[in-house]
Amino acid sequence: LAGLVVVCIAMMIASPGFLSAANLENVLRQVSINAIIAVGMTCVILTGGIDLSVGSVMALSGTLAAGLMVAGVNAVAALAIGIAVGFGFGFLNGVFVAFAGMPPIIVTLATMGIARGLALIYTGGYPIDGLPDWVAFFGSGKVLGIQAPVLIMLAVYAIAWLLLERMPFGRYVYAIGGNEQATRLTGVRVARVKLIVYTLAGVTSALAAIVLTGRLMSGQPNAGVGFELDAIAAVVMGGTSISGGRGAILGTLVGALLLGVLNNGLNMIGVNPYVQNVIKGGIILLAIYISRERAR
Repeated sequence: LAGLVVVCIAMMIASPGFLSAANLENVLRQVSINAIIAVGMTCVILTGGIDLSVGSVMALSGTLAAGLMVAGVNAVAALAIGIAVGFGFGFLNGVFVAFAGMPPIIVTLATMGIARGLALIYTGGYPIDGLPDWVAFFGSGKVLGIQAPVLIMLAVYAIAWLLLERMPFGRYVYAIGGNEQATRLTGVRVARVKLIVYTLAGVTSALAAIVLTGRLMSGQPNAGVGFELDAIAAVVMGGTSISGGRGAILGTLVGALLLGVLNNGLNMIGVNPYVQNVIKGGIILLAIYISRERAR
């Protein structure tokens, strides 16, 4: 949290327009998508896993939902199918990781390629436009003056907080990341818990796809490229150990806000996007190093 305050002050000094109401609203709108994805990523990382497929699953969910709506399918049903796609890919990841015992990085790297390939095949590589006007609500609508993407983000975090901090499931997630073998010996169904966290990662990716589709008013097959890096960055910057077992979901929200403020501020002062990627990678390394030092 202190880091977020420091970065905000630095960006305010570097760019006076940073604290304008319009810019802060833009920051929150941009942060919401990554923050939603990062919820699922947090759950996965807490168990000692990783999910590299989140960005590609988001692209497939969004393009499929958009394509179905344009084809005349009921919009609510189309969005539900998009979420089901995220559920399916997350479930598939969970089956291979939890029950087949395959390395998470290999499994999710494979499903990342599959999901991205299917999105490009389905769309022919072109955006899908012509969505119903009301879909824009998810990306830019407001309720009582609060942006819909922000409300969706807060709702997702509230649910995740309850799951991880107030229910036995959360204790199992932390225990698996801390010592999987010992947790298994206590009678916890480790494979089932892992299956659930990977499925949650798929669902949050699909929810983020709905927000992005509403914001762009189109299904973009190339959407989500690099989003897995942003989600991981938000998680580790929020204090979650990359090796699992330690962290907090609200820390991830702070990490996502910190990353969003940093991206926005760097754009405002004209930093080259390629340089921004270097900075982002460096921050991830620093956050991981600090996390490991604290654990000693």
